[in-house]
Amino acid sequence: MLIQKLSERKTFAAGDGTKLRELLHPDKQPLELSYSLAHAILPVGETSKPHSLKTSEVYYILSGEGEMHIDNESETIEPGDTVYIPPNSKQFVRNYGVEPLVFLCIVDPAWRKEDEIVYVD
Repeated sequence: MLIQKLSERKTFAAGDGTKLRELLHPDKQPLELSYSLAHAILPVGETSKPHSLKTSEVYYILSGEGEMHIDNESETIEPGDTVYIPPNSKQFVRNYGVEPLVFLCIVDPAWRKEDEIVYVD
């Protein structure tokens, strides 16, 4: 049995600038999964760096409010929302709320550094 405690996972800065804690990754744990799962936080007033993944991604919003940008579309996001991000889509999220924007990230197939492009202005 594998149980990951969020409080015991190390926080690191993702390529897009969000603060991540990786929960499940088949390359780092003996798991039969095709996806990876991470817990993300975007502080108040911040915007993640535009980026794209060769893989699909899903965000599940736990708390906070913001705006999700995928290619040329943008929508408000709030707790309980699930966002599908197609492969190769340019994406970023902006926190315009009064509390951190907290969400889960599911990447399928599992996230790999070589599958991500972070755009620089």
